[in-house]
Amino acid sequence: MDLTGARWRTSSRSGNGECVEVADTLPGLVGVRDSKDPTGPVLVFAPAEWRAFVATAPHPTA
Repeated sequence: MDLTGARWRTSSRSGNGECVEVADTLPGLVGVRDSKDPTGPVLVFAPAEWRAFVATAPHPTA
């Protein structure tokens, strides 16, 4: 899968050095990767799958 056009951003739910980057600018795909390993593996989701995951993921407590 070619992700060279992806624009990565740090997730608003990342914190404490455990950062996840999300690329939601790809047509029909959402990529997720570890910001500490930008050349490492990428998880790819359909947009609806990603929205469902984010909606049900626990929120970190402050």
